[in-house]
Amino acid sequence: MPDCHKFPIRIYYEDTDSGGIVYYANYLRFAERARSEMLREIGIESSSLMVNEGVALAVRRCNVDYYKPARLDDLLNVETRLMALGGASIELEQIIVREGQKLVRLELKLACMAMDGRPSRLPSRLRDNLEPYSADIDVSKEQG
Repeated sequence: MPDCHKFPIRIYYEDTDSGGIVYYANYLRFAERARSEMLREIGIESSSLMVNEGVALAVRRCNVDYYKPARLDDLLNVETRLMALGGASIELEQIIVREGQKLVRLELKLACMAMDGRPSRLPSRLRDNLEPYSADIDVSKEQG
């Protein structure tokens, strides 16, 4: 399995400001879509986590660095890498690139929570399905 998940995004007029440059908050939407599709690719859908496991993943922390703007009609790729897998959290790095050039970098910590909002351990099915993406990380360290 590759070291990261790649998800293509085309920039449409609705994603941009009046000058044809992507509005900064839209990168968060692009990253969310890429994370959802990465999970879907490994057999985990957000709706099934909620219904079958009684949990959801929530963004606990997000740090974003903006390097260069994307523009109308650009084809971007969102590269998602698993950085750490804790008992109740997942840490990811997401880099948005255009033709190999880094535009935006996000560092995220996702927290697993029960549907009533309390913290919860990651379901074993989710942990097991994420294992192929965790070849280069220490999954034994327990993080909150």
